[in-house]
Amino acid sequence: MLAVRDISKSFDGKSVLLPMTHRFRVGQTTAVVGPSGCGKTTLLRLLIGLLMPETGTVTVDTVELTVHNMEVQRRRMGYVIQEGGLFPHLTAGDNVTLMAKYLGERPDSIASRLSELAGLMQISPQMLARFPKALSGGQRQRIALMRALMLDPPILLMDEPLGALDPMIRFDLQNDLKEIFSRVRKTVVLVTHDMNEAAHFAEEIILMREGEVVQTGCLDDLLSAPAQPFVTDFIRAQRADARLAVP
Repeated sequence: MLAVRDISKSFDGKSVLLPMTHRFRVGQTTAVVGPSGCGKTTLLRLLIGLLMPETGTVTVDTVELTVHNMEVQRRRMGYVIQEGGLFPHLTAGDNVTLMAKYLGERPDSIASRLSELAGLMQISPQMLARFPKALSGGQRQRIALMRALMLDPPILLMDEPLGALDPMIRFDLQNDLKEIFSRVRKTVVLVTHDMNEAAHFAEEIILMREGEVVQTGCLDDLLSAPAQPFVTDFIRAQRADARLAVP
């Protein structure tokens, strides 16, 4: 279980996240969506402990995330960033297994898990032997997701993971990831600026604006009962995708 209670954050005296309380649903995908600068990436960094809140708490399975336990707690969270963030001097396979080797897991267990994830992500042994520069953008994101899942964490955090991909690769990977999410049954928090992507992946959507949660619910909630005009305006600005069925 992942939850935040009254967390807030500011930089140089400017509030970037106003006090927020939320419990993320276990085993489901929650999309945090909103325009650039609304605080969604700050929220994700608070969840994984890359930033510490000025007020409030982040809890993982009822244990508060602190500077003293964050190293252990982070092992319960996989983290995927835009463009993957792979180490260029390591092969794809070594990127995936880096933390498991660091923690001293048995080589046979590492090899078995690597093979399992490669099958899930449709990554061949030949691709695992390549360095990141020899992989396509979509392949790098699959490797990054494999790395995040290597320790089998119950929570997966993803920060604009498809934002840098071209439209055709992004479309294919969106469909594959939705199927993968349904199979691995993780608690997923996905940050995106794209309401279409949020609607595609998530059972729950958190719409943010200027550091504040504007509305939380499924897409139908946001369409049929917008909390304020901004909700409708934001959705209509992305109405080109027919999946939203925006009037």
